[in-house]
Amino acid sequence: MSQLSEKELSSLNELLSEEELLVKKFQMLADHATDSTVKNEMEEISRRHQSHFNQLYNHLS
Repeated sequence: MSQLSEKELSSLNELLSEEELLVKKFQMLADHATDSTVKNEMEEISRRHQSHFNQLYNHLS
């Protein structure tokens, strides 16, 4: 894999931060949901954003 430019690293860092925030937000929403359908959906969205985070992170290694 070729080295990433400073701009690419900066963009990846920003995207990682955004995905991390989304994981936390949707998990918080799931934790506070009283409806099981809503809770499950929020947890699934949180997992998807965690997957996005992991994929982006893998570009750094």
